[in-house]
Amino acid sequence: MRRKLFAFDIDGTLLDSNKRPLASTIEALQELRNAGHFVTLATGRTRFLAQDLIYQLEFDNYILCNGSAAFLNHHQVYKRLLPQVEMQRFVKEAKELGIDTVFVGIDAYKRNTTFNLAKIEDAMHSVGSTAPDLDYNFAQREDIYQGLAFYDASLEHYFDDKYPNLSFVRWHENGVDVIPKGGSKAATILTLAQRLGIAQEDIISFGDGMNDREMLQVSGCGIAMGNASDEVALCADRITDDNDHDGIWQALDKLGFLNNTVRKRA
Repeated sequence: MRRKLFAFDIDGTLLDSNKRPLASTIEALQELRNAGHFVTLATGRTRFLAQDLIYQLEFDNYILCNGSAAFLNHHQVYKRLLPQVEMQRFVKEAKELGIDTVFVGIDAYKRNTTFNLAKIEDAMHSVGSTAPDLDYNFAQREDIYQGLAFYDASLEHYFDDKYPNLSFVRWHENGVDVIPKGGSKAATILTLAQRLGIAQEDIISFGDGMNDREMLQVSGCGIAMGNASDEVALCADRITDDNDHDGIWQALDKLGFLNNTVRKRA
């Protein structure tokens, strides 16, 4: 079997509803590595929010910040920063509209405002975190990979045409990622695959969120979790069970990637 590239989203995919990886998922990841496949995270999280899982699940490779950063063997090999002038212009408009924003670096993030701390806390809790501290000068000191903006669907697409170098991707009912235009998990996965000599048709990805759509579409086999929305599922080649019921293990088993040493599950 040719070497494959396997890419896994974190929230709603690798983690169950209790924010823990299933035993079947841990077992399946090890099987893929033992078979010599390339296995990577592909997450909207930055490194400090993914760090515990990186070590727990023994990931040497990880795509972070919705594709704006990539690491091979824990060494950064890809960086795409937010266009600073345009992001600052967006932050100014967001402030005028009473929208809280956050700047995200690789190992820290800081908010610019405090309009609705409860809304920020609610969104950040969904990825196992809390509202970041206030720091007006963070963007002047650090490389900024992405932004976060906290507004609901009533403003969906409101900013799209105003900021041609930014993309706005919803990850929570009150939370939106702000990333470089043209940047995505998909674009970075394709870059890594080329670097590793792995054909696009040999990319297999798992995801459940809006920021996984492009990744599922460009993969040779894109697999949506059973908990994905219909919009996300339509971008996938296959749909597996959800993140609470061995969805990753079941898909890999059906595709023939798990050998006989892996115990059969109900």
